[in-house]
Amino acid sequence: MDAQPDDLPGLSWLGPPIDARPLFAPEHAALVADLRGLAPADWRREAVPGWTVRDVAAHLLGDHYFRLARDRDGHREGPAPAPGEAFEAFIHRANQEWVDAHARVSPAALVDTLEVTGAAVARLFEAADPGRPSLGVSWAGVDPAPKWLDSARDLTEYWTHRQQIRHATGRGTDPDPRPLSVVLDTFLRALPHTLRGTAAPVGTLVRVVVDGPAGGTWDVTATAERWSLGDARPGEPAATVRLDAETAWRLCTRGVEPETALARARVGGDRRLAEAVCRIVSVIR
Repeated sequence: MDAQPDDLPGLSWLGPPIDARPLFAPEHAALVADLRGLAPADWRREAVPGWTVRDVAAHLLGDHYFRLARDRDGHREGPAPAPGEAFEAFIHRANQEWVDAHARVSPAALVDTLEVTGAAVARLFEAADPGRPSLGVSWAGVDPAPKWLDSARDLTEYWTHRQQIRHATGRGTDPDPRPLSVVLDTFLRALPHTLRGTAAPVGTLVRVVVDGPAGGTWDVTATAERWSLGDARPGEPAATVRLDAETAWRLCTRGVEPETALARARVGGDRRLAEAVCRIVSVIR
C-alpha cells in the first residue's frame, strides 16, 4: 500500500500499516449471504448478551449509516455525549437507542437495506487515502488515527459481528484465513496501549504468537516513551504468549476472559508480562 507509518508523525509505534481495503466487499457479501440463509427463528436467537441476531444486524446498519454520513457526506449531526458522560457509555447508549428504534424493521427489510449500504461502505473504504488522519481508535490509544487503522478497525467490527451471528445460529467461525489474518493483525495493534502501565526496562521484548494459517508473530518493545510495535530489536523475548487463533480473537473482543486465555496459552518467561498481554481489549467496552 502507499501509506507509510510516518504519514501522521510519531505513530511508528503502531507498527506497519494494514491494508484492509480489498476485504470490505467480500466481507459484506459474506454477511449478506449468511443473513439470507437464516431461518425465521434464527433472528430471535441471542447473539451477544442482551442483543438478538436481528439486533446485531440493526446495529451493523447503524454503523454503515454513520460511516457514510461522516466520511462520504460530511454530515456531523446526531447524538452526542451528555454532560459528564464517558465516551464508552455514550457509545453503548447511542447503539442501544438505534437498535431500539429499529425494532419495527423486519429482518427481510434489514437485509435488503444492509445490502445497499454495505456495498456503498465498501466503495468508500476502497477509495480512501490510508495515510490521512481519521477517527481515533480508543483501544489503540491514538486520536486521530491514520485512516488505515480506522478502516481496519471497522473491518474487525463487521467481521466480529458476523461471527457472533454465525455462532448464535449454530455455525462456527468462518474458516477463511485471509480476513481473520487482517482482523488479528488489527486487534494486536492494541498491545502498546494494553501494556502502557506495565513497567519494564527499555529494550524489554514481549512476543505474541498466534498459531495457524491466519496467525503470525507480534513483537512489542519497551522504549523510553512507550511500548512499541515499530521498534523491534534483536534478542530473546522476556515473555512469550502463544495462542490459537480462536482464543486470540475471542480474547480481544472479550469473548473469553483474560484468565481463560492465559490458561489456554503457552507462556514462556516473565509471567507478569504475559498476564499483562492477556488484558488486551480491541473493542470499545
